[in-house]
Amino acid sequence: MKILVVTTSVDAQQQWVEPLAKALPDVEVMLWHRDMPVQNADIAVVWSPPDEFFARERKLRVAFNLGAGVDGLLKLPSLPAELPIIRLEDAGMAVQMAEYAVWAVTRASRQFDDYVAQQREGIWHPLPELRRTQWPIGVLGTGIMGTKVAQTLAALDYPVAGWSRSGKVPAGVESFAGLEQLPAFLARTRVLINTLPLTPDTRDIMRRETLQQLLPQAYIVNMGRGDHLVEDDLLALLDTGHVQGATLDVFRQEPLPAEHPFWAHRGVTITPHVAALSLQQETVAQVTDKLARFINGEPLTGVIARERGY
Repeated sequence: MKILVVTTSVDAQQQWVEPLAKALPDVEVMLWHRDMPVQNADIAVVWSPPDEFFARERKLRVAFNLGAGVDGLLKLPSLPAELPIIRLEDAGMAVQMAEYAVWAVTRASRQFDDYVAQQREGIWHPLPELRRTQWPIGVLGTGIMGTKVAQTLAALDYPVAGWSRSGKVPAGVESFAGLEQLPAFLARTRVLINTLPLTPDTRDIMRRETLQQLLPQAYIVNMGRGDHLVEDDLLALLDTGHVQGATLDVFRQEPLPAEHPFWAHRGVTITPHVAALSLQQETVAQVTDKLARFINGEPLTGVIARERGY
């Protein structure tokens, strides 16, 4: 049994290969590079692999992705159509996304950004109280990440709804399912938080047509993928005032170009794709467990459904 690790990390040998080899002493674990001959490996552990890898290693039985999102992997031309792909299901990311959402929501709803601005001006001026009922939250996507986000905000007494393909939501969260219920979901939402996977059905889901259906003075938080958001449409709605602000962690082009208008827009807060990072210890533990299950012929969770894209 041979495992090839393929990542963009400069520390991949110490970060991934050595921990996996230690946890699986009976398995050969190697770091793949372009100059090595074809290995005819059984298993790939990957993050942003080049298409060349799958074009060369044609005897793979499974690929484990070192992240929850697989949209970049699925678009590789040489990825075998029948190759099973297993994604990370959490690895410490869900709680980070919940933290990010709380940070974005409370900055807006509690007017903390205004207090920061007042401090710069030397102003002591308590602002009028705003009630949580004035800030109904809608979470796009209620998988592991979105569920944690929704639960956390609901525990802070914000009115929270979740929208997904299935409509499955945790207790205390209002449920909306499918495209037919998307308008009703948007119409009761002021803060729209995106945690969806990127699929052909969800690409551009946050565009003028949908964002205009949100409550006035809406706020956008994007932690999904940059291609979920039509950036020019958001800028137009910020200028009209229908959207009052946005906290964005992902973008259509990353790094965000220096000339992009988001950098200078007063209503936009930017972070460099850090809302949820795969924590090494948790990721190694989860991937090791999944690898051992696969080697032993046991059932696996996190198996990608190609027809859905996640």
